[in-house]
Amino acid sequence: MTSTLQILRLDIGLPLDSGAIFSPLEIGYETWGELNADKSNAVLICHALTGDQFVAGPNPVTGQPAWWANLVGPGRIIDTNRYFVICTNVLGGCMGTSGPASIGPDGQPYGLSFPVITIADMVRAQAALIDHLGIERLFAVIGGSMGGMQVLEWIASRPDRVGAAMPIASAARHSAQNIAFHEVGRQAVMADPDWQGGAYQTKGTKPVKGLSVARMAAHITYLSDAALHRKFGRRLQDRNEVAFGFDADFQIESYLRYQGSRFVDRFDANSYLYITRAMDYFDLAAGFNGRLSDAFTAFKGRACVVSFSSDWHYPPADSRHITRAMIGAGVEVSAFEVETDKGHDAFLLDEPQFHEAMAGFLAASAADQGL
Repeated sequence: MTSTLQILRLDIGLPLDSGAIFSPLEIGYETWGELNADKSNAVLICHALTGDQFVAGPNPVTGQPAWWANLVGPGRIIDTNRYFVICTNVLGGCMGTSGPASIGPDGQPYGLSFPVITIADMVRAQAALIDHLGIERLFAVIGGSMGGMQVLEWIASRPDRVGAAMPIASAARHSAQNIAFHEVGRQAVMADPDWQGGAYQTKGTKPVKGLSVARMAAHITYLSDAALHRKFGRRLQDRNEVAFGFDADFQIESYLRYQGSRFVDRFDANSYLYITRAMDYFDLAAGFNGRLSDAFTAFKGRACVVSFSSDWHYPPADSRHITRAMIGAGVEVSAFEVETDKGHDAFLLDEPQFHEAMAGFLAASAADQGL
């Protein structure tokens, strides 16, 4: 499928959790398929931390392949012949939606003058786009990792606008360990002299080394020990390349450095700081007197909560906590734990059990909603 960079500019004032009113708002997004006559077939897909709106077609800016092409497209599980699929770049991002790298009213990049954002703010921006498209109720909202947080926020803050919800490999709030890993990444970025106090764009620099290290550290949390052992073990590079020093002697070292170098070419360092902080702030129950079940009491649609057995970034216990809260709120919810050794990133990979669960959930939801 072919993608184009679409940007919607809205001169509305978007209220943020910080108390700021952000305007103008630009939203980078993609749509696939056709909206039906009563606008009841819209599926919103929410991307993860380092994702973007190019869920079904290659990124036209970076050339990177679509991140969910195995699931989204004509005849696929999220069938664009049947559904009108929407995916937006999140607020604070760097692929068309307003973020720290965007040009502010003074003609300069916002940098650290960009307001602090939350997951709820990201959903407010998405809702502004949905309103612009004239869609009152989404057939389904689906997302993995940080995308799953957005799914949960949608059904907590806009329960009457969602028919079906699928949070995948996600959590209702971050653990101390997750916050700690994010802080290591942020400190790596800010310790890079080229970060320039967040003003690197105006200084003509880029914190490549710091952002690369941040990506390397985060990427470890997306994999499992079993997957790393299967792919790399303790294998060394080709003997002709081994220096037995501080070069990348082990294959896993080379792999992580490659991941870091690829990342800096497509992601903005300040966006990384802002979005990781938004994830750390997320605590859905906090807005409901600490009772997570109360966040879901107004949601009358159906939900499917998916987790992966070897995911230690968002372990299955996090999904079970969400499921129990939904049951307590009377939500029609199913839970599915996929047995896999692929870790957190399994939701992006070829996992037949997961794909079967999604197909079944969408089919049941379509029947339930008369689609």
